[in-house]
Amino acid sequence: LPVSNPGGEETPLYAAGWTPTFALPSLAEKLGLKNLWLKDESSNPTASFKDRASAILVARAKEIGAEVIVTASTGNAGAALAGMSAAVGQKAVIFAPKTAPVAKIAQLLIFGAQVMLVDGTYDDAVELAVKAANEFGWYCRNTGYNPFTAEGKKTAAFEIWEWSLKALGETDKPLTIFVSVGDGNIISGIHKGFKDLEKLGWLKQMPRIIGVQAEGSAAIANAYNAGTEEITPISATTSADSISVDMPSDGVRALRAATETNGQYILVSDDAIIAAIAELGKVGVFAEPAGATAYAGLVEAISKGAVNPDDPILVVNTGSGLKDVNAALKAVVPASIIAPTLEAVKENL
Repeated sequence: LPVSNPGGEETPLYAAGWTPTFALPSLAEKLGLKNLWLKDESSNPTASFKDRASAILVARAKEIGAEVIVTASTGNAGAALAGMSAAVGQKAVIFAPKTAPVAKIAQLLIFGAQVMLVDGTYDDAVELAVKAANEFGWYCRNTGYNPFTAEGKKTAAFEIWEWSLKALGETDKPLTIFVSVGDGNIISGIHKGFKDLEKLGWLKQMPRIIGVQAEGSAAIANAYNAGTEEITPISATTSADSISVDMPSDGVRALRAATETNGQYILVSDDAIIAAIAELGKVGVFAEPAGATAYAGLVEAISKGAVNPDDPILVVNTGSGLKDVNAALKAVVPASIIAPTLEAVKENL
């Protein structure tokens, strides 16, 4: 990785990554698939994929002597930056839209970051973070804006490759990876990691990467479907706040992650995302809406014949459902309130 050792060994800064990959045999059977796995990024220190990028950015800040790191975030990137910064005593400033989930805002504050809630969209917060960085000399972590974010996120590709050597054996079918997409930096980072492995001569075949966007936040998918790399801004509206973006900051590379790997883009509804939260919960995975979006995309891809039953498939859960419990509650039947008697228990069985 292109950074010096920042110190802070045995702190959360060094715990980012090395996330588990689970087999999901019951869901595979339900979907008519031979093999289905899920890489669970919720086990990262602040419970999302974004820890990978923030760990590298904090290391880079230490390397260049940056006094303050600033970022815009719907919650996860900010929580990751705040947590990684707290681990090594780095000052962080976070701009988040005032509509960000309360649990995510709580993380930012608990980790000691200076938090400013913006009366506007995520894109407004992004623009403000860049202006503040230029005005005050802060180091800007913004997703896609800072190239080191992709350097951190590519580490997931290294782990997937290492895992696949054992899990896939000598199969001639490429792994198909489903990734939710907002700004586009996760999917482009994963693609970069595989390209690095390919340049080293270690990758036997490039995985097929499929990006999944919410119907209400589909700027990259729209460009893909139009056959262009010109991305047109939209007014994003989706319950999956982590991927709700008007103008993706890493859109072109996100497009190429699909087009250069024989992948594609899939659109899913918010209702499908909520249903996916429930489905993953039944196999022990608690995903936030953006994380469940990848699984919803797999379900949609199967319905469209975009994957074959014997394709090895990996879904990436990008964050914990604890980040947005209000969304999770939409996916379940409310718990019963009963009298403290056995009779009441029997009536509710």
